[in-house]
Amino acid sequence: MIRKIGFGLLWVGFITYAFIFAPPDQPDTAELIAQLSSGEWQDINPLVVGLFNIMGVWPIIYSCLMIIDGREQKLPAWAFAMASFGVGAFAILPYLALRESNQEFTGSKGVLLKFLDARWFGIAITLGAIVLLSYGLNGDWGDFISQWQTSRFIHVMSLDFCLLCLLFPVLLRDDMARRGMKNSPWFWAVALVPLLGPLLYLSFRPPLSDEGKEEVTSTQQPV
Repeated sequence: MIRKIGFGLLWVGFITYAFIFAPPDQPDTAELIAQLSSGEWQDINPLVVGLFNIMGVWPIIYSCLMIIDGREQKLPAWAFAMASFGVGAFAILPYLALRESNQEFTGSKGVLLKFLDARWFGIAITLGAIVLLSYGLNGDWGDFISQWQTSRFIHVMSLDFCLLCLLFPVLLRDDMARRGMKNSPWFWAVALVPLLGPLLYLSFRPPLSDEGKEEVTSTQQPV
């Protein structure tokens, strides 16, 4: 219960800060978002471009854990995962507050879970994120800090990124346990390395056992 209350208060606090205490919204915010979404990046600081696109990578990372985690939950994890593509941690926090810790996985994975559980998919996400990081880190840090101090969009997006980094270990521990990695020393190696730690985890984590497939195989064996 304390954990649920904590995540709930953090969610309310983040919303309150974003709309009341963050820097004011700028007149060109809508135009900036349109340019970022359409790929018109010529006049935009690469740091802003990189961050904006990385905020599209984080929901994919979380989906690779949340959709699996949601198998044993009473609430539809997919709905929160989909919402996170638009609002990031604003959608992840309610899920973390409402879910129950569970370290088991039962049944067959199905097409979607096999896709999200595949190592090749984790590697593909990692390569894409590295390209975005390489592009973004060549930007103007002085200009980015100035925008962070004056633009609500840049300010809240940056905090959203940091919050998603900090929240990932909440789902990580249960996901590792489902794969036979309970109490693994790799937990902290993944949890303490922002973004790249979760990406490498998706690239190398052991696959979930497909119980449904095992059951079919066993029924086909001759008596």
